Amino acid sequence: MDLPIVVGVDGSESSLRAVDWAADEAALREVPLHVLYASLWERYEQAVFPTGPERSERMLTDVLVVAAARRARRRVPGMKVTTEVVAAGPVPVLRRAASKASALVVGNRGRGGAGELLLGSVGLAVAGRADGPVVVVRGDADGQGGAPGPGRRVVVGVPGEPDATRAVRFAFREAARRRVPLEAVRAWHRPAPESTDFPLFTGEPADAYRQRAAETLEAVLRGPAEEHPDVDVHRRTVEGHARTALLDASADAALLVIGARHPHGRFGLHIGRVTHGVLHHADCPVAVVPEP
Repeated sequence: MDLPIVVGVDGSESSLRAVDWAADEAALREVPLHVLYASLWERYEQAVFPTGPERSERMLTDVLVVAAARRARRRVPGMKVTTEVVAAGPVPVLRRAASKASALVVGNRGRGGAGELLLGSVGLAVAGRADGPVVVVRGDADGQGGAPGPGRRVVVGVPGEPDATRAVRFAFREAARRRVPLEAVRAWHRPAPESTDFPLFTGEPADAYRQRAAETLEAVLRGPAEEHPDVDVHRRTVEGHARTALLDASADAALLVIGARHPHGRFGLHIGRVTHGVLHHADCPVAVVPEP
């Protein structure tokens, strides 16, 4: 049986857009949608939420989870939607859910009052620690959902390690489901002394680095491309920082996919600078796929 799409909700407008995106994704995959609320979310995000004797788990279910489920059913009539309220903090609850889901979907902002954060603390913590794919829904008010518009392609950041292919395979599957092109981006740069305008440090050395990036790109894509021969793949090497290249590519994309290695046994967020940057600034939903 295919695993469901799980969407974490907290009552914020951002999480409602995540519900829309998750419903579209579940329809594309032909799997159920599971709406999940960790009832201590607002304490984690330091949000203002009504308190009093009338507050109960039933109220939370009615106000948040049931409303989210109805929204999903309106968006995709006939979809199987289940709901769950867990009396626990959101990060461990969502991390566990991610390990049993096709993908975990969250909004890019919580209900917390930390206005300076471009990505809510829950979304950042889960994306940095989960053992399964996590999609942070960024982008326009419609969430750039499953139905692609003109030019809405899937973009994947290609790493330098030929064995890091989970994110690439995830991106191929997403492009195949949407029937859109896949843009594979590999960033490269020269060491600082070779980045000057002096003639002796330009030309052939730059060509060598560019060629190496192209060879790496081809090596990583070869296997997944053979598995998905119907996907139109656009290969692109870019001189510069990977974060900048991927943010530029996200401007008119349906989804940006990036791999992340999460070292076990370490405290703090297990997330690199590139992943951190695109989660905060991308113009489309971002899928973070853990690599072994």
